[in-house]
Amino acid sequence: MIAKLFRRLTADPEAGSALFDWATQSAREPGWYVEGSIPDTIDGRFAVVSVVTALCCLRLEQLGGEGEALSVALTERFAQVMESEHRELGIGDPALGRTVLKLVGSLERRVDALRPAMAGDQPWRAAAAAALPAASDEAACVWRAEQLEGLARRLRSASVGDLAQGAIR
Repeated sequence: MIAKLFRRLTADPEAGSALFDWATQSAREPGWYVEGSIPDTIDGRFAVVSVVTALCCLRLEQLGGEGEALSVALTERFAQVMESEHRELGIGDPALGRTVLKLVGSLERRVDALRPAMAGDQPWRAAAAAALPAASDEAACVWRAEQLEGLARRLRSASVGDLAQGAIR
């Protein structure tokens, strides 16, 4: 019984690899750091990859059971990559679990910040302001909102299979 329950609470992180790779590639686009004026730092890059991952999670919520399973796998992959990256930065075992937990919590906060915009209940500009570091100027605010809305539109047009393969157009 416990083994059956445990399988429902976790997923194979590899199942979320292709979608996380897409999110990472999207977060590496130079526009985030130039037009969007996100600082090109570890924290800035983390903010962008977690925002794109949060958009993916929100799209998967809309897809029912299949989407939920992929969302769990995506989150597991996110945690796995964050753990690996932080090990490379020199964070050791005693602090690593707490650090990864904080990073996953940051992803969850971004999901919550973007949910109203994804549902059409809030402007994308407000969602971008809530989910990303403060923008340096008006043009950056507009660019960020447009970018998030465009990514959300692309994700909405993708099926569960497309998402699982990281094939978002």
